[in-house]
Amino acid sequence: LDAATPGNYPPYDIVKTGAETYEIRVAAAGFRQGEIDVEYHEGQLKIVGSQQADDRDGEEYLHHGISNRQFIRTFSLADYVQVREAVMQDGILTVHLQREIPEAQKPKQIAITYTN
Repeated sequence: LDAATPGNYPPYDIVKTGAETYEIRVAAAGFRQGEIDVEYHEGQLKIVGSQQADDRDGEEYLHHGISNRQFIRTFSLADYVQVREAVMQDGILTVHLQREIPEAQKPKQIAITYTN
């Protein structure tokens, strides 16, 4: 896995969760449903965040520290890595990945026949 987008926003982690499973965790606090898109195409995982204008019921901010930043974060996935699902919980977007090598590509153990 390789993050291809420069910059530090939003911060993210890449975690190996099993022998062939991984997670990309993106800190996306403040984003509402429909403001993040996850797209996978030809080995590229693209996560796009675009917050709508802050029009939350006419609130008057005394301090506005949660930014309305848009972002595009792109990851190059290794061969045979598939996106299984994306889940948003507690401000963290988690994209679950699994590496599935086709049977034809896996190494095969060849039995040795011994003769006298």
